[in-house]
Amino acid sequence: MPVLVEVVPAARACRYFVTYAAIGLPFRLIGPIEGEQALNRNTFIRAWFDDGERLIGFDKLVHADVELSHRYFYDEDGALLSALVTMAGEAPVRVTLPEIGAE
Repeated sequence: MPVLVEVVPAARACRYFVTYAAIGLPFRLIGPIEGEQALNRNTFIRAWFDDGERLIGFDKLVHADVELSHRYFYDEDGALLSALVTMAGEAPVRVTLPEIGAE
């Protein structure tokens, strides 16, 4: 499965989800599923978390192609600093505070 943006090196755990809620950043992932279940779905989210269980990135896969990719960057206190957002066929866009808005 291709990845639009490389995984953040701090990733410690990869988990799978059915979908997400797109209200502010970082997105809230919904409906955790096991890896085997993801293989039986046309659309799913593959997400990475750091040691503090913060979401540091995800890929939305549709028919095995990455359609949307987010990578999140936090400060030492855990506050979101910026996000790198990539949609299939488009150049990555970095969103920084205060553009991020409410979390």
